[in-house]
Amino acid sequence: MSFPLTRPRRLRIKESTRELVREFRVSKNDLVMPLFVREDIKAKVPIQSMPGIFQFPLKEAVEEARAIEGLGIKAVLLFGIPALKDKKASQAYAGDGIIQQALREIKKAAPGLTLIADTCLCEYTADGQCGIFKNGAVDNDASLELLAKTALSQAEAGADLVAPSAMLDGQVAVLRELLDQEEFFHTGILSYAVKYASAFYGPFREAAGSQDNFKGDRKNHQMDPANLREALREAQADAEEGADLLMVKPAWNNLDVLAALRANFPLPLAAYSVSGEYAMLKLAGQAGYFAEEAAVKELLTSIKRAGADVIITYYAREAVERGWID
Repeated sequence: MSFPLTRPRRLRIKESTRELVREFRVSKNDLVMPLFVREDIKAKVPIQSMPGIFQFPLKEAVEEARAIEGLGIKAVLLFGIPALKDKKASQAYAGDGIIQQALREIKKAAPGLTLIADTCLCEYTADGQCGIFKNGAVDNDASLELLAKTALSQAEAGADLVAPSAMLDGQVAVLRELLDQEEFFHTGILSYAVKYASAFYGPFREAAGSQDNFKGDRKNHQMDPANLREALREAQADAEEGADLLMVKPAWNNLDVLAALRANFPLPLAAYSVSGEYAMLKLAGQAGYFAEEAAVKELLTSIKRAGADVIITYYAREAVERGWID
């Protein structure tokens, strides 16, 4: 009986050999932990659809950020939930808004962290929309001025990166112009360049406090999940407008899109493993349907393999704290 000369299994026999030839590795340096900071609470509130994730009052958010820095994780992505919401999202760009307070306090308490501020209006508008809502859709151009004001207020409060997530045409250019005009030359832009209108955002509505007031849908400004070529156009536009990093969201079901961006753009790429992905893994793991640690490592590795330099995941703290990721 003849055997093939090539036997790939030779390199799979021992764990030490498998580690030696492993092509992609996820480390804590790749991870970003989202944090929800809520203005009208005194103690952290569990997010029922995302076990292990909380809305934090300001003081506890600062403590959480300090703990995250202590684990060696390099960045947090901050979402603010104000006590009051209105049609013009005034708390999004208020100097004393909850996200601005959080940025200032975390900057002092955890100076080694990169602070990324989500730059959108959906947590701050009375109707839960990502901009000014008129005639059944977000008014693109009327909303850009408010997004730029929000980004500027976040930069003034200490954000290292602002992250426009509304998927409005021209948003990166408008932010870059105002930031440069006000001499925030070193504030970077992490653009949600490819953000699909996804069912996997469901648990985030609870986390961001918009599940009760949201009207309509976001299909008129977020992308159709069926489209790949459009993703390349969106990424190209944001790159040309001055984005420093490009993001794909959600991550798991858009690995092909992430790989396409990696093949076409030299900019650093981020992928957001969203609330629905976290909830599926967490709940199935708790039910014993599979080994949670192995599933999380497999998912994060697949995102890295597809081309992500940065992985935003609700598992960031737990994965590092429990030794799943070094």
